Amino acid sequence: MPTLTQAETATVIAMAARAPSLHNTQPWQFRVSGDVIELRADPDRMLRHLDKHGRELMISCGAALFGLRLGYRSLGLLPVTELLPDPAEPWLVGRVWPGGRAAMNKAEAELVAAVPHRHTHRGPFAPGEVAGRLLAALADDAAAEGAELLLVDQADAEAGIAEAALADQLVGLVDAAAAEQRSDPDIVAELRRWVRPPGSRARDGVPAWAIGQPPGEPVPGSAGRPLWLPQRDFGQRGGDAPGGPGGDGPGGVAPSATAVLSTANDAPADWLRSGQALHRLSLRAAARWVFASLQSQPTESPRYRQDVRDLLGLSGHPQLLLQFGRSNTAPATPRRPQLELRTGDGGLRPLVCAHAG
Repeated sequence: MPTLTQAETATVIAMAARAPSLHNTQPWQFRVSGDVIELRADPDRMLRHLDKHGRELMISCGAALFGLRLGYRSLGLLPVTELLPDPAEPWLVGRVWPGGRAAMNKAEAELVAAVPHRHTHRGPFAPGEVAGRLLAALADDAAAEGAELLLVDQADAEAGIAEAALADQLVGLVDAAAAEQRSDPDIVAELRRWVRPPGSRARDGVPAWAIGQPPGEPVPGSAGRPLWLPQRDFGQRGGDAPGGPGGDGPGGVAPSATAVLSTANDAPADWLRSGQALHRLSLRAAARWVFASLQSQPTESPRYRQDVRDLLGLSGHPQLLLQFGRSNTAPATPRRPQLELRTGDGGLRPLVCAHAG
């Protein structure tokens, strides 16, 4: 079995740490034991009011797990992955180790090259369509990770609902879920705790520049115009708003495509699969300078998740709502140093785990 050097181990973990996470909480820890890298969820970074069951915590860790796998591939190593290996340790997400050598293929190299500029998009997009061939490739990526990416225009055809009516209902679900969250002072306070003020040197959370001010009022679901879902305001403006910041300021355009990422079942292993799928397809898109925005408010509530499932006629369970569009690059959100991310090896700080009730 190939042996990792300290530098190679740091490279793999650095790539995993660039994964997307709920409000950039980066809720993960890594423990190195020989050539095995363990990924653990960090319950101290769980949003306990917004994410009571740890579903989005596990989705975030699933994204980091794909990053680990990709990090091994960047070194020409074939990763072997063990998912949720110990029922007695609920925060132990997975173990990954090298099982052999093989050069990266072109598609994998493109994913690696996209890691530095992939970002969760907030705000209007730049002009330009997203090719149907790319959207099909993103669906293939999701399927390869045990999930399904369904475009909303496919869902309305299958459900027999007119496009405009479905768009209006989907916007309504996002609005209703967001309003319910805004009515809960604990959730509002929790969201605000993860917003970083201008000039902050914090290496986590959502920077103030990533929230910004919305452009004008788009008309969701209007004829000839793609659906534009409201974006979260993180408790800063008192209401979610269409559009926002990103690589393109006011005057940008609406997303080219809206999709739902779903899994066949709805257990922790499925949440991890959806996180791996999210990171994989987001990198595939970013390799073509297409980025995804996430409107997760309705999927954060069991009631509204069921409403999304019923509206779109899904056989599986919705995990995330995504919108895709073109964009110029945006500043990367900060990431924590490896000294904070590594636990239990080399004398770094330990991680205390407790079961999430």
